Amino acid sequence: MSNYFFRIISIATLLMTSQLIFAQKLVEKVESGENDWTIPYQKYVLDNGLTVILHQDLSDPLVHVDVTYHVGSAREELNKSGFAHFFEHMMFQGSENVADEEHFKVVTASGGTLNGTTNRDRTNYFETVPSNQLETMLWLEADRMGYFLDAVTQEKFEVQRATVKNEKQQNYDNRPYGMFREKNAEALYPYGHPYSWLTIGLLEDLDRVDVADLKKFFLRWYGPNNATLTIGGNIDVKQTLAWVNKYFGKIPVGPEVEDMKLEAPVLDKDRYVSYVDNNIRFPALLFTYPTVPEFHKDEAALECLADIIGQGQDSYFYKKFVLTQKAIQASIFNPTSELAGEFTMFVLPYPGTSLSDFEGMMREALVEFEQEGVSDEDLQKFKAKKEAGALRTLESVRGKVSSLAHFETFLDNPNYFPESLKSYQELTKEDVIRVYNKYIKGQYAVIQSVLPKGMENMAAKPDNYQVDKTVKNTFPTTDYAKVAERKSPKDDFDRSVKPSPGANPTIEVPQLWKETFANGIKIIGTENKETPSVTLRLYIEGGHLLEKDNLDKAGIASLTASLMGEGTENYSAAEFENELEKLGSSISVGSGQSGTYISVNTLTKHIDRTLELLEERLFRPKFTEEDLARVKKQTLESIKASKKQPVPIANSVFNTVLYGKGNVLAISSEGTEASVEALTLEDVNQFYKESYVPQLSQLVVVGDITKESLLAKIDFLSTWKANDLQAPTIEVTPKNEGTVLYLVDKPNAPQSEIRIGYVTNLKYDVEGEYFKSTLMNYPLGGAFNSRINLNLREDKGWTYGARSSFYGDKLTGEFVASAGVKAVATDSAVYEMMSEIQEYYKEGITPEELDFMKSSVGQKDALKYETPGQKAAFLNRIIQYDLSEGYVKKQNKIISKIKAENVNELARKYLDPSKMVIIVVGDKASLKDKLARLGYEIVELDADGNEVAVK
Repeated sequence: MSNYFFRIISIATLLMTSQLIFAQKLVEKVESGENDWTIPYQKYVLDNGLTVILHQDLSDPLVHVDVTYHVGSAREELNKSGFAHFFEHMMFQGSENVADEEHFKVVTASGGTLNGTTNRDRTNYFETVPSNQLETMLWLEADRMGYFLDAVTQEKFEVQRATVKNEKQQNYDNRPYGMFREKNAEALYPYGHPYSWLTIGLLEDLDRVDVADLKKFFLRWYGPNNATLTIGGNIDVKQTLAWVNKYFGKIPVGPEVEDMKLEAPVLDKDRYVSYVDNNIRFPALLFTYPTVPEFHKDEAALECLADIIGQGQDSYFYKKFVLTQKAIQASIFNPTSELAGEFTMFVLPYPGTSLSDFEGMMREALVEFEQEGVSDEDLQKFKAKKEAGALRTLESVRGKVSSLAHFETFLDNPNYFPESLKSYQELTKEDVIRVYNKYIKGQYAVIQSVLPKGMENMAAKPDNYQVDKTVKNTFPTTDYAKVAERKSPKDDFDRSVKPSPGANPTIEVPQLWKETFANGIKIIGTENKETPSVTLRLYIEGGHLLEKDNLDKAGIASLTASLMGEGTENYSAAEFENELEKLGSSISVGSGQSGTYISVNTLTKHIDRTLELLEERLFRPKFTEEDLARVKKQTLESIKASKKQPVPIANSVFNTVLYGKGNVLAISSEGTEASVEALTLEDVNQFYKESYVPQLSQLVVVGDITKESLLAKIDFLSTWKANDLQAPTIEVTPKNEGTVLYLVDKPNAPQSEIRIGYVTNLKYDVEGEYFKSTLMNYPLGGAFNSRINLNLREDKGWTYGARSSFYGDKLTGEFVASAGVKAVATDSAVYEMMSEIQEYYKEGITPEELDFMKSSVGQKDALKYETPGQKAAFLNRIIQYDLSEGYVKKQNKIISKIKAENVNELARKYLDPSKMVIIVVGDKASLKDKLARLGYEIVELDADGNEVAVK
C-alpha cells in the first residue's frame, strides 16, 4: 500500500460494457488518494451475476482471494441446523477436477494459507498466496463453485459429518463456558427464528441430514449470483479479469436470492435460564438484551455504551466487580449480525458468591451510569480506539479484501469503510444516552446462570423459560421447489489441467538498522511507511527461568508483569489507561518462560505522548499491597480453574512428565498455588529491581519513523541502569525410559486430549538440525495434509485437528504430537498416532512428500513480512538469536538442496517411538481397559501430575 489513506476520484455506476473484450461490466471504480479511509477498487459484474472486486496493492508480492457466499446458518431449515457450516467442510473435499484433499495440498504447496468460515449470514473461502499463484487459486475456487456435486460421495459426507461433530464437542461441549451461546440463542429468539440455533448446529440435527440435503443446499445457495469474488494484492488488473472470466464466466446462474429482513425479538419478561458446566470453576452471569442489526443507525452508539459501562479499567463494571475483588472478569459487548444485535453483560464472580446478589449489582451499575452520563473523555477514548482499529484493518491485503467483500455482500457497497468509520466519528453523547434509554433501561433480558458442578442450585433465579416447540413456526424456511441441476456449457480449454504458476516473485526481507546503547540494550528497526503507525516490542530476557533456583518464588515474573499493568507513581491504573485510550495507543506487559515483554502500538502522530507513557510504565511503577492482593487472587483462581479444563491439564501434565518435579520447566509460568500464595510485595519490588535491566533487553521498532527520529525519542532508555545479572541457563537431561502412558481422569469428558512426545534438547537454530527437523516433521504433522491429520481427521473423522511439531529455544527443545479426539476413539487415536510416528521413523519420507515440503516451505516467504507485526517478529528473531540478516536466503538454499536421505536420518535420530511418553486426559472409567490393550505401562496421575494410587 503506497499511500496511507484513499479517496474516491470517481465512482462510475455505469453498468456499461467494459472496453475490455471480456463478458463483464464495470460497475464502479474508486481510485487512491491521500486524505481519507477509502480502499481503492474496481467492481465488475459477470453475465452470470458474479460480483468481482479487484484491489491492486503492489507493496508485497502476494495476493488474497476471497469468495463470499451470502448464505449462513440463518438460511437453514428448522431441525436441520449446522448445515451451512457442515457444507463449508464439504467444499474442501474435492470437486470435478480437484481431487479429495487436493485443495489444501495445492494451496499449501504454493506457500500459501487458506481457510473457510461460516457465520449466521455468510460463508467465505479464502487463500493468501505468492502473487504468481493467483491463476491457480481462481481455478480452484471456480471448480468448487461450478463443478462440485459430481465429486460428492457418501463416504466423504460421513467423514465430514463426524469431523463437524468433533468440532462441536471440542469447541463447545468440552470447552469452559462453551455452551452459553447456544443456551442464549434458544432463549433470546422465538422458536424457529433462524438465529435461535448456532452456526455449529445441534448434534441431533446433524444426524438428520443426508447427501440429498447437501446437494439441494448447494444448488439453492452456491450460484455465482449469490457470491462476491474479491481479489487484492500484487495483481495485473487486465490479466486478472481475463482469468476470472475464463474460469468463472460460464458457471450457470443459480436461483434468485433475496435479502432476509426480520424484526428484532421482543421479550415479555426477563427470561431466566441456567445450565451446569463440568469444565469451570467460576460461575457466570449474563444479561442479553435484543438490540439492532449491523449497519443500523444505532449500532455505533450501542457499541460505545458497551465500551463505557463494561470495557477497560475505568469502566463501571471493572470498578464495581474486578477492582473490588468480587469477580475475576466483567465486561460488556454488543455483537451484531444481519438480522439482529445482542447487548450482553458478562460477569465471572469468584466461587462461593451469590449470583442473585450479582444480578442486583449489575442492575446497580446501569443506574450508576445513568446518573453520571457520558463525558467528552468517554467519547474521545472510544473514537480514538475505533480509528486505531480501522488502521489495523488496512495493514494487510487480507484485511482490506475482507472489508470490501463484507460491505459488498451486505450493503452492495464495497466503499462503505469510510462511512463505517464516520458513524463512530460523528457520535454524540446524546446518541449514547438515547440508545441506553431505548434498548436497555427498563427492558427485559435473557438472564443466564452458568454453574460449576456442585453449584446446581445457585442460579440467580430459578429457570422460568423453556422453548415451546409446539408453537407453529412462522419464520421463513428455504424453498427448494425451484432448485434444479445445472450444468456448465463446454469450455474451450481443458479445465482438468491445473494452471502452471509464473516465476516465483522476488522476496525482499525488510531493510533493517541496528543500534546498541552503552548500557547494553540492543535495538533493531525497520522503516515502514505503509500505514502511519509505529510498533515497538521490548523484550527482557529472564522471565520464568529466573525462578529456576528458587521454585518457592515460582510465578514472581508473571505476577510482577501483571502488576506493571497497574498504577504508576503519577497515574492510577484507570488514569494511565485513559491517557492511552485518548490516543488510541496501547502498552501491554506480559511474561513467559524465557522473558518479559512490553508491547507498544501507536499512531505515528501520537508517538511522543505514547513514549512518555512507556517511560512512566517502565521506570515508575507503583506496586501496592491493594493491587498485589487483587492480582494474586486472580492468579490463584486462574491456576485452580485450569485444573478443571482438559487442554491446560494435558499441557501441564505433559511438561511435568517430561521435565520432572523440581524443574522450573515443569511448572507453569503462573506458578503454583503454594508459591503464589507466599509471594510478597517485597518479592515483587526485588524482582523488578534486579530483573528489569537493559543489558538483557532488546527493542524492536517497526513503523513510519526514521532511525534518527526514533533514537532521539527513546533517549530515556539510555539512562536505564545496568547490573551484573546474566541471562539464565538450564541443563535438561531427558528421561528416556521406554514408552509409558499417563492417564488423567476427566470424568464424563466427551473428548480426550492426547499428547505424545519427549525432550529432544534440540535448541533453536536457523541452519542446523533444529531447522532441518522442522522440515522433516512437515509431512508428518506440520501441515494440514500431514500424515497424522489426514489419518485422524480426514480419514477417520475422530478429531477437529491433529498435529506434531518441534519446539526449541536457546536452552532446550521438545517434540510433541497432539490432538483432541472423541472419547470413544481415544485408544484407536493413540494407536494411529504412534503408528504414524513409527512408520515415518522406519520408512522415512516419500518422494512426493519431499517435493511437497520443498515447494510449500520454500515459497512461504512471500507471506512473512507484510504487516508490522510480522516484520517485528522477523526482527525479533534476528536480535534475540543474533542471526545474520541473510539467514532467510541460507534457509532457502537448505530447503532446495535437502535430500530424502537427510530427512530420513533426522527422523531416525529424533522420532524414536521408544523415547515417547503418552498423556491422555479423559474419562478413565470408559478408557482405561481399552488403553491397556495397547500394551503400554499405564500410570495414573492427577491434574497436578502426581501419581494416583490405584485401588
